[in-house]
Amino acid sequence: MLLAGLGLCFGSFVNALVWRVRQQAISPPSLRLRWTGNKQKAINSKDLPITHFQFSILSGRSQCVNCHHLLVSKDLVPVLSWLFLRGRCRYCQKPISVQYPLVEIAGATVFVASYYFWPLHIAAGQWVLLVSWLATSVGLLALAVYDLRWMILPSRILYPTLALALGGRLAYILFFAQDKARSFWLLGLSVLVASGIFWVLFMISSGRWIGYGDIRLGLITGSVLASPAKSFLMIFLASVLGTLFVIPRLITKRQSFSSKLPYGPWLILSTALTLLFGEPIIDWYTQLLI
Repeated sequence: MLLAGLGLCFGSFVNALVWRVRQQAISPPSLRLRWTGNKQKAINSKDLPITHFQFSILSGRSQCVNCHHLLVSKDLVPVLSWLFLRGRCRYCQKPISVQYPLVEIAGATVFVASYYFWPLHIAAGQWVLLVSWLATSVGLLALAVYDLRWMILPSRILYPTLALALGGRLAYILFFAQDKARSFWLLGLSVLVASGIFWVLFMISSGRWIGYGDIRLGLITGSVLASPAKSFLMIFLASVLGTLFVIPRLITKRQSFSSKLPYGPWLILSTALTLLFGEPIIDWYTQLLI
């Protein structure tokens, strides 16, 4: 229950994070909005510290994306507030996107599933990896949502998520790994596979086949998996999942072969699947080759 509650809360944070990062990206750099009660006032950015800006990630107040009315605590209970309000804003009655409860449920699912399906016994070292993964998963969920909506993997979410993923893995290697040299070697190869393959595709196609954000996302997924075999599996699963998603849309002509699609969400989903279930898949495939 604790993990489910935490996951719901972090899912709610993801919704706010994605919206605020997007607003920061599209708002004019010389103009910000400050709130006075429920009224907004345009000000010059040099007149007010960034932490007081309306769209600040750390200190910004939650608000309706339609009428911009500041929300109170009873409007912010994950999932329940959306259900109680029947998917509409309390103040302007405009629809609230179903994205909000879905992302909150996704956060809870990741937290609970990660604990119950963690591939190894959770001893001291594994606690470091589990906590690091849960923290990283929050950033990955935000990246998946952002990429699905705008087909961009923003640096403001990418780099902090990379710091969490790489920092957790390095802490585990330095303090708990028995063969530190081999662990560092596998980590390097994992990152090289997860990011390097996309870099090669990016260079060959001059950015037509793959986005630069996917290259940087590979630094995160490679750090999480810390195994070249798992990184290969992750890319394979992402390709399969993406194909299964695209084929029905092509058949129904909802998109064409020339349409652009976000690849990040499939990489992120396949990373989670590989982390939790990849070991037996790799063992099964290895047995086939023997």
